[in-house]
Amino acid sequence: MTLCKVVGSIVATQKDEKLTGGKLLVVQEMSLDGSLLDRHAVAIDSVGAGEGEVVLVAGGSSARLTKSTADKPVDAVVMAIVDAIEIQGRTVYKK
Repeated sequence: MTLCKVVGSIVATQKDEKLTGGKLLVVQEMSLDGSLLDRHAVAIDSVGAGEGEVVLVAGGSSARLTKSTADKPVDAVVMAIVDAIEIQGRTVYKK
């Protein structure tokens, strides 16, 4: 899993029929201190995430293991919206 921030969305009217109804989000990787890294991905949303939210993204074959992505041609899925991050007893992120 990768910690990311939702930074945008993609609209594609012509796509594989298995992707119909799926929301495509642009996510940017984050470090645990909250700084954004120079790595982006397109992920299908399985939890109703929105722009600006911190999320967990699963990639590779694991991306096809959620109820909404099973047997679909996806390589990344937003599978959780982060409420808080605590490291060594210190809260470093709170929604």
